[in-house]
Amino acid sequence: MELRFHLRRVGNAINLATPFGLLVARIGGARWSGGPRGLLQAEGYRLGFPYAEAFTIGNVVIARESWDEQLRRNPRLLEHEEAHTWQWFYCLGLPFLLAYSACLAWSMLRTGDRALGNFFERQAGLESGGYITPPATD
Repeated sequence: MELRFHLRRVGNAINLATPFGLLVARIGGARWSGGPRGLLQAEGYRLGFPYAEAFTIGNVVIARESWDEQLRRNPRLLEHEEAHTWQWFYCLGLPFLLAYSACLAWSMLRTGDRALGNFFERQAGLESGGYITPPATD
């Protein structure tokens, strides 16, 4: 594993984001396994919150369905969720929740959508996250 991925994995463990992610996954009934680049992929999340097909806490990427099914529908979703792992890292863990919530509220006020004006979703890539559909090409 590249040093930067190891650094992110260790950092998100120390800042308690990854242990919190594993707890949320467990409470939501998800099973997890090791994924690429130091990620932990959880699937089968059953709670209604947060409202998303997939979300990330620390180095834990959590999906409602299997990751195979998620990636069949959106092959770039893991790329998007992995970008959020770096955001957890540079926000020093749990403070990311406050920053993300503020950006979500700002986005709702400005655009009426939770992602379009959200700094963190824009930085992770709106299209790769499935928030916007690319225009059809002829």
